[in-house]
Amino acid sequence: MPEKRFGKPQNDRPQTKKFGRGKASPARLEALAALREIREKDAYAQDVLEHSVDVSSMSSEDRAFATKLVLGVVSCSGTLDEVLNQLLDKPDQMSADVRDALRISAYELLFLDKSPHAAVDQGVELVRSVTPAAAGLANAVLRKIVRIRSGFPFGDPHTDLRALARLYAFPEWLAKLLIADLGPNEAIEFMRLSNEQAPLFVGVNTIRCSDTILQNTFHRLDETIDQVYFNGNPIPGCYRVADTRALLLRGVKRMLTSGRIVVSDAASQLVASSVLGENEPQSFLEIGAGRATKTILLQSNAMRRYGHQLENYTTVDNRHFKTKLLRERIAQYGVEVKDALTADALHLKDFLDEKQYDTIFIDAPCSGLGTLRRHPEIRWKITPQDIKTYASTQLDMLKSAAPFVADGGSLVYATCTVTHAENNGVVKAFLESEEGANFSLAPINGASCIATRLTQGSMDAHFAVRFIKRG
Repeated sequence: MPEKRFGKPQNDRPQTKKFGRGKASPARLEALAALREIREKDAYAQDVLEHSVDVSSMSSEDRAFATKLVLGVVSCSGTLDEVLNQLLDKPDQMSADVRDALRISAYELLFLDKSPHAAVDQGVELVRSVTPAAAGLANAVLRKIVRIRSGFPFGDPHTDLRALARLYAFPEWLAKLLIADLGPNEAIEFMRLSNEQAPLFVGVNTIRCSDTILQNTFHRLDETIDQVYFNGNPIPGCYRVADTRALLLRGVKRMLTSGRIVVSDAASQLVASSVLGENEPQSFLEIGAGRATKTILLQSNAMRRYGHQLENYTTVDNRHFKTKLLRERIAQYGVEVKDALTADALHLKDFLDEKQYDTIFIDAPCSGLGTLRRHPEIRWKITPQDIKTYASTQLDMLKSAAPFVADGGSLVYATCTVTHAENNGVVKAFLESEEGANFSLAPINGASCIATRLTQGSMDAHFAVRFIKRG
């Protein structure tokens, strides 16, 4: 899951001083408060939104606008700062609160094409709410943006990589990498769609519910859900929720709290539904179990496929708090796990002895670039060295797991990213390694690999392959 990658998800809002209300709109003030919390706690934007904007007393329209501002500013922060720094005499001396306020108005002017008068006026009021003495500076800077915004992205994106990166608010190095890995057309489409709102998907927990119950519940509430398909085939138990506000309805909330459905992107559900084959594995090891979302999905699919959960199911994660959370969630969802271990997946031999498994599933830590619509901050935190480090760790995880796959057993490797180094590059390196010498690629979900790509309203971009160990 993306929380393995960057940021520190938190549950409590910081006890910082309130901003002055002034004349700034409620949505902008709430967005400003959320941005401060994200910055001060190094938290995920989505986590902060869930316990601030989403539960505020604002109108639904204001909540939607505040959410758009927060996610937009987080997505575009590097580009917004580049523009602001060029217009400021002493950018390093600007307070973080004032910068947050100016980012909001700069985002409205450059990416939302808002009315100059409204954006400037509200930007000045936002700055006044945190630092009244900086209101004049805000007025001057925002008026400069109004004068230059017609030239944005300040170059021809068809011929100028820097302009292309600015247009879609990506670091230049990352735009260059995506073009090299995906090709120009697909990279541009990926960057464009990474700035769109992510759709909402839920999965049926077959242990406690059925597709029919889910469908009937949404029908009674007059809410629309649609079965999700991949390559013309339905993803078992996977549905897209048309209106995200449906999660706030009492009947849907009951289904969530009682463990009958789980919120999970369709790509994650696709991977989970593809791990298990026709023959039931008698022993199963999940590496990188995290918050147990895939654990829930995998055991739900076992129930759907075999009529019962897998009996010998073991999970591994390297963080104690994740293992604790896993135990809490599997209890909520009625999921059976024989052993939930906290251990280093790079040194499985230290705690697995000589035990072997029919199936090992590695949900690998990765750059998470396939989830940018849900975790927009990743693009500005990740570095080229991070990509190399992830790829090295992923390869080492495969090498560590290889001896514990039984002859004829499966080793499934999955990421939620699109880089060649972390996907095909790792696969190739493993097969060429000493530890991978007895493995070969086998079909997964009827193809050589799972490689979902972003399209309008689509699932996230994930990758998965299956290796079979020769006897």
